[in-house]
Amino acid sequence: MVTLPFEKHMYELKSKIDELKSLATDQNMDLEKEIRQMEVKLYNMQKEAYKNLTAWDKVSIARLVERPTALDYINRIFDCFMELHGDRYYGDDSAIVGGIAKFNGIPVTVIAQQKGNNTKENIKRNFGMPNPEGYRKALRLMKQAEKFNRPVICIVDTPGAYCGLGAEERGQGEAIARNLMEMSNLKTPIISVVIGEGGSGGALAMAVADEVWMLEHAIYSILSPEGFASILFKDASRAKEAANTMKITAQDLINFGIIDRIIKEPLGGAHTNVDEAAANIKRNLVESIDRLRREPIEALLTQRYYKFRKIGKVVE
Repeated sequence: MVTLPFEKHMYELKSKIDELKSLATDQNMDLEKEIRQMEVKLYNMQKEAYKNLTAWDKVSIARLVERPTALDYINRIFDCFMELHGDRYYGDDSAIVGGIAKFNGIPVTVIAQQKGNNTKENIKRNFGMPNPEGYRKALRLMKQAEKFNRPVICIVDTPGAYCGLGAEERGQGEAIARNLMEMSNLKTPIISVVIGEGGSGGALAMAVADEVWMLEHAIYSILSPEGFASILFKDASRAKEAANTMKITAQDLINFGIIDRIIKEPLGGAHTNVDEAAANIKRNLVESIDRLRREPIEALLTQRYYKFRKIGKVVE
């Protein structure tokens, strides 16, 4: 497991705890009291460190290869997930996974941006960067959900839409813009959850929703801190500074009214306990899906419209 810079001292202490446990087993020694004291110290160190994370710390956590992917959550939250493929225009895009599932007995449509758990899978998934056919597949599934009155749950985790030549030739910008337009008026409830990186229009194309949530250590931004630093500071090495300037954390964005809810993660991040992280998301979905399904559709669309119209303000 990758150790982040701010976790160095915690990692060293954990190594000492593991050594003591091994010594106690091998030598049949009673070191329970010492181990317990060190475990309490480690817990307090983690609690303090994760309470005072910088924006760049959160960027580092959101990008961890060990961080749970969309499919990790889908397999734990939903039942009977049946993946559907293709956009009916060009092909299938492995960076976007979508299909039909059941949630507490209710049919739902789940659409997610999928990263890999290792290099081979990341290459297959294009590192979670969708092509236009991925966004068109997502839209096809959303329109299908609208037809059959299924709530839509989007799981967002992408550095941004793929910017390759082929993607541009096949209409990347148009595909994203059409999703924004269609989602704003989709006649079924939509919930979007940012679980890791929410990068640029690539994330927004799946986040025009009735409610937008973020995991506690996720990020959501107009572009990467490196890209921001390159443009504004003319120096990509100032990415850490850029991350703080950009206000990209869940805690910043809920204060700006850009997101609606922060989902708590286990201490140490979602990768330390995927089951707990998934249970936290599921618990919030139970309440919200039930409430949104009871809303008259015209009222839902009006609220969705004004939700996005009120974002931002003019500073004199």
